[in-house]
Amino acid sequence: MIARNTQPVRILITDADRCAAQTTADALARHGFEVDTAATFADACDAIAHRAVDIVLADEHLSGTNPTELMQIAAKRSPRTAFVITSAHPVVTRAVEAIKLGANDYLAKPISEHTLVECLDRVVAVQALVGGNNVAKNTCAKTTDRPAIIGNDYRMQRVFELVDSVAPTKATVLLQGASGTGKSLIAGAIHQQSDRRRRPFVEVSCGALPETLLESELFGHLRGAFTGAVTSKAGKFKLADGGTIFLDEISAASPALQTKLLRVLQSQQFEPVGSNKTQEVDVRVILATNLDLEAEIRAGRFREDLFYRINVVTIDLPKLADRTGDIPLLAEYFLGRAALAHNRPVQSITDEAMERLVAYDWPGNIRELENTIDRAVILCNSHRITAGDLTDRVRFGRPARTVDDDYRPIPLKDALAEPERRILECALHANGWNRQTTADQLGINRTTLYKKMKRHGLDRGPINRC
Repeated sequence: MIARNTQPVRILITDADRCAAQTTADALARHGFEVDTAATFADACDAIAHRAVDIVLADEHLSGTNPTELMQIAAKRSPRTAFVITSAHPVVTRAVEAIKLGANDYLAKPISEHTLVECLDRVVAVQALVGGNNVAKNTCAKTTDRPAIIGNDYRMQRVFELVDSVAPTKATVLLQGASGTGKSLIAGAIHQQSDRRRRPFVEVSCGALPETLLESELFGHLRGAFTGAVTSKAGKFKLADGGTIFLDEISAASPALQTKLLRVLQSQQFEPVGSNKTQEVDVRVILATNLDLEAEIRAGRFREDLFYRINVVTIDLPKLADRTGDIPLLAEYFLGRAALAHNRPVQSITDEAMERLVAYDWPGNIRELENTIDRAVILCNSHRITAGDLTDRVRFGRPARTVDDDYRPIPLKDALAEPERRILECALHANGWNRQTTADQLGINRTTLYKKMKRHGLDRGPINRC
């Protein structure tokens, strides 16, 4: 069952096969949807014009009409109406085109009831996130592939307000927040609520790719540009032309790549790897980071001019521990989602278990809460999750802080620089700053020692005593 507002989600099924349409309508009605049917293109247009429709389940072959025509009409009359295209004779190229034009999904017939409801639930979740139609922002479907952004907390209401304000513009947006707070979902919401929603939304995790491949991934490359480039490839910026590109973990970009990103943001121009030909794109850029970029600037790891270019509109996502009032909402949401996914009869959470969930500090934020509820649903032997079904970490509180909690991502070379400098200084001091003796003790040659001394500013003589 879907967690919905008092107003039901209205589905319009367009299918010339009246019997099949009614069968599907009856199935969806059992899941709490309010359903209308239309057997012709004219009937479908009339339904959209005179009734609020949240989702159109459109048959691709309705009276020989391309469903994208209906999508265009709906976009003018009811911009937030979502579309799921169905086809008894699916074609990959048509599916790709439909998605590019704004369809939320493309399903091949016959469709099982479970698959259809899961698909519609995902659409409802997106609508809930971006404030679509009859679905409230603080409620979402219980079946989605990713954690939902749900919140009555004033911090989340502020986030929703900022999304509403910035989405219709072309402004670059910087999302800041700890891992697991939902930055990717907010980026998707901004895209879906903008006039670019019928164009591609391309997501790139900058921290997941090595520096040597990230440039090619973003800007593309020509055949033979580097070893392994057996064919030319369009980059993510080109694929996002007309739409939105979301660059997650932007702090992981190398200084050289940061320079190229600055140019793209300024001029919307770039050259693929191995090419001298400049390409132009029309792309809205949304970026995200879980680090303090101003601190990264001070440490020399992030360009100051790039920071000021991307820091046009900043949206800060709060940690889950800072909005404990939303934990019960999220826990119930994930409970319904997990129970359906694992086919478990779990229906609720005991008061004691909920108290433990609220008391825990959730260092992994929403993602950790989702995993905790998922595990509890799998292990639960009754209709209710008890405190005993939770992990010891949640039941008894977070373990004592360790040195590993202070870990901050840093290049290994930078992390080893200070220990190396200290070892060199102590060895030089112990040997009266005799370079040959010091080099022999350290097992390196004298030239290497001098280069290291110069790198660490030790070539000018003693600085500290060991």
